[in-house]
Amino acid sequence: MRWAVILLGAMVWVLVPGAVQAHDKADHFVTSADGTRDCAHLLASGNPDYPPYLWRAKDGRRLDGAAADFLKRVGELAGVEIEVIHTGNWGRVQQNMRDGSIDMVAGAFLTTPRLEYMDYFYPPFQRTRTVIWTESHLDLRYSQWSDLVGLEGLTVINNSFGQTFDTYADENLTIREVPSLDQGLKMLSHNRAEYLIYEEFPGKAYAARENITNLRSYPVAVSEESLYLTMSHNSGCNTASLRGRISKAVFKLVSDDVMDDMLEAGIKRWGENTN
Repeated sequence: MRWAVILLGAMVWVLVPGAVQAHDKADHFVTSADGTRDCAHLLASGNPDYPPYLWRAKDGRRLDGAAADFLKRVGELAGVEIEVIHTGNWGRVQQNMRDGSIDMVAGAFLTTPRLEYMDYFYPPFQRTRTVIWTESHLDLRYSQWSDLVGLEGLTVINNSFGQTFDTYADENLTIREVPSLDQGLKMLSHNRAEYLIYEEFPGKAYAARENITNLRSYPVAVSEESLYLTMSHNSGCNTASLRGRISKAVFKLVSDDVMDDMLEAGIKRWGENTN
């Protein structure tokens, strides 16, 4: 693998205050009177650096955003309560899904490795564009992946931009991984890399919040991927019956195009939350 990774040591796995740790799952799942798991209450999480889809709420424990709103509506239709909580960075959330210390993720791209530890609900609830970011004065004239060969890039640790691009990047590109989008944008703005790969909407939201004005994105997308709701293979509530109810709920909400209004509301709340 040719992605040059920043070694974070224990920092990658240390959660910020208020986060729910994986080994504490028994303290956070709701149990019935006989001590068994109550599957009318599910725990979900997601990438906390992902506005307007997801970000850490002011209480420090929950995640807010359009994807959280969508998942809660899914729960209502499926007859379960789904709480969307903050468990740490995106890498930690994926580890939570591997060990079953959360039940669901509110937004993930489809990749082969992730199929090994979580089920995907169809159809996807949103399409996203991943783009190349550079300093404003730099023009890479980017139009295809091969234009990035030989350049120093950045991305956020444990992120995926679709299986096809991930494979190409592993074999051909030099990309350092950083803990958060916030850090990646700041490093790029201080000329510590030549480009950053990240999704268009979250990149614009974070740059605006941090008042980073010396960056540009390119009109040609690196990839366009679908966002899915997923359930951990190791969730104690992952049953055929529940998956069926959730799938029906996802299908109805996607058919009703509810994400358009949820994204507008998420953008508004993100601005209110950060101003």
